[in-house]
Amino acid sequence: MSKVELKAKTILVTGAAGFIGSNLVKRLLSDVEDVTVIGIDNMNDYYDTRLKEARLKELSVHPSFVFVKGNIADKAMITEKFEIYKPQIVVNLAAQAGVRYSITNPDAYIESNLLGFYNILEACRHSYDEGAAGVEHLVYASSSSVYGSNKKVPYSTDDKVDNPVSLYAATKKSNELLAHAYSKLYNIPSTGLRFFTVYGPAGRPDMAYFGFTNKLRAGEKIQIFNYGNCKRDFTYVDDIVEGVVRVMKKAPDKKNGEDGLPIPPYAVYNIGNQNPENLLDFVQILSEELVRAKVLPEDYDFEAHKELVPMQPGDVPVTYADTSALERDFGYKPSTDLRTGLRKFAEWYAGFYN
Repeated sequence: MSKVELKAKTILVTGAAGFIGSNLVKRLLSDVEDVTVIGIDNMNDYYDTRLKEARLKELSVHPSFVFVKGNIADKAMITEKFEIYKPQIVVNLAAQAGVRYSITNPDAYIESNLLGFYNILEACRHSYDEGAAGVEHLVYASSSSVYGSNKKVPYSTDDKVDNPVSLYAATKKSNELLAHAYSKLYNIPSTGLRFFTVYGPAGRPDMAYFGFTNKLRAGEKIQIFNYGNCKRDFTYVDDIVEGVVRVMKKAPDKKNGEDGLPIPPYAVYNIGNQNPENLLDFVQILSEELVRAKVLPEDYDFEAHKELVPMQPGDVPVTYADTSALERDFGYKPSTDLRTGLRKFAEWYAGFYN
């Protein structure tokens, strides 16, 4: 692997007002010397835009942060920003997320996850035009959903993932395929990261823990899918960001094969907690932490607000990351336990909404 220096570089982060994106930008601005971060986000209303605005406000106090409101599916805008800022490192986190929404709004996934990602790849390709140094490393978000209903656990990046069970998963697998082709054709060092159920403060309201909290606070019933027989590899957002930063600093090597042609400088890793939790246990810990943070009263009747229901289309019963490759290549393994992470979420929620 080749060392990539972040110091004094221009780094482009798409989805910069998003949950993972904003946390990554915050970390880069606080930890990397002389860095310039260009953040792109379309600020869409897929969920409460107040969250995106609050995250953005926190980033905008940094003089070395440049925000561009725009859609990565807009090729002219992406081309122009690459020409102006000439980023050396690109982190593509902009995507239409969520499995269930892909059933009702497929257009959003094709636009952002396919067309948008293609525009990023094209811009990386043309960054080398006329002998320019160009992009040193493209890091992009894939998803644990690419594993579909894989029977073998834990999920390894060596497993075949040709049977997606949702359009969202299919678009993420497509990102990996497109990145591979571009890495091979144009020698673009690229690393895909399969994120496993990311949670934490100021997260996405469409995620179960956040939705459960909103509903419980409103006195509504929460639905627990597959009668509670779901296991998720919950990964705390700071662990994800630590993983992303480490990956940014090491790019797959550019080297030629015996035929003299480039061996694609391409890699894919899982980032998960390697410790799947049962959904019912998760709800139990969440409820205890919400009471502790005074989001809910001490005498709240959780049993009366829980409903066990069957599996949803596109969902999978278990997600479980094999992170041994991440440990081997980057000396890193996510380690925040569920109670610590949910406590931080509950405390943030109490402050933001109460």
